[in-house]
Amino acid sequence: MQLPRGQAMGFGARVGQTVQMAYVVKDIRAAIDWWIAEARVGPWFLLDHFLQPDQRYRGEQATADVTIAMAFAGTMCIELIQPLDDNPSVYKDLIDRRGYGFHHIGVAVSDVDGELAAYQARGYTLAFRAQVPTGGAVAYLDDGRNDPGMLELIPATAGMDAAFTAFWAAAQNWDGTDPVRPFA
Repeated sequence: MQLPRGQAMGFGARVGQTVQMAYVVKDIRAAIDWWIAEARVGPWFLLDHFLQPDQRYRGEQATADVTIAMAFAGTMCIELIQPLDDNPSVYKDLIDRRGYGFHHIGVAVSDVDGELAAYQARGYTLAFRAQVPTGGAVAYLDDGRNDPGMLELIPATAGMDAAFTAFWAAAQNWDGTDPVRPFA
């Protein structure tokens, strides 16, 4: 079930807003340690492998595998992504172009396909698409500049709201214990 534009979600954001900032990292455990020690962000929810069978990279079947970790800083989801191979991907694109670091913002949208068409009309191209465990398929958009980064359309489903709200709730008054937890 898609949530309508403007609807408040459990973690304090609304459908249609930027809800995520993502970074490609060389070592996800070291990056998590930095975010905990320096930014006081946690706990982190770790997905050891994200390798969906239906993922498409620039129109072709893709086989890139990544590790993903998410945590909340206020109402913003911070996502860390570590590529696990050298297969073609939107993450390898960034690393090859300018190294590790900021990769994309994620916007929660009610209709990924409708938003995708609107962005394509403004000159964006679809760089990556894959089903996600929270329902629907994300779409990464590239405007050719990659500066400051890409844009991800995140399907605002009840599953996405529930997962993000659970991650956000864990961050409220987090005391530093159990800093890395399973994603599911």
